Amino acid sequence: MLELTGERVIPKLMKPTNGMLLKHIARYYFAIPYARGRVLDIACGAGYGSQMIAKACKKEVSHVVGVDIDEDTIQYAKKTYNHPRITFKTGDAIDPHLPQKLGRFDTIFSFETIEHLTDDAQFLNNIFDMLSPGGILVLSTPFGRGRGKECAEPFHVHQYTVKEFEGLFTAYKTVDIYYQRGVTFEPPRKGIKYPLGVAVCTK
Repeated sequence: MLELTGERVIPKLMKPTNGMLLKHIARYYFAIPYARGRVLDIACGAGYGSQMIAKACKKEVSHVVGVDIDEDTIQYAKKTYNHPRITFKTGDAIDPHLPQKLGRFDTIFSFETIEHLTDDAQFLNNIFDMLSPGGILVLSTPFGRGRGKECAEPFHVHQYTVKEFEGLFTAYKTVDIYYQRGVTFEPPRKGIKYPLGVAVCTK
């Protein structure tokens, strides 16, 4: 059984009113309308989000691949959130060979991942290479002091500024940026400081 530590989200071990849980679930609900074809849920954690996608998008999604670096987490996902259209696999998001191992996807979801990675450039390259032409990426991350700068979160390598975050997706044909406050998402409004951004990108 997984333990509830750090930033790990395990719905079965958390109160339904837990703020972190609600925010994470809200991100999947936000992203579900974009899901189609073969879907990658990178850094899927316990697997609840992958199952949400598979259940909610029966007509739009052919298969969901949930990937996480932790083998115990993947074994938990297989036992707890098993679904005929889901395959859970162990994998490193910054492995340069990941695109060859996993193949192409029509949709890629990446929630609260990039801020944990030392080689964010390799991660972004992997994502781009795994996304099919015309495919959609939905990626979220919290804002902070900037790339490479220390932050208050012990599990984060860094946290981008808003400007840095918006500049990550220049390789994509279209990019729409949204901002999350609590469980709600909206375009930017002047004078409001948002804790987290979500990019919806089309290759």
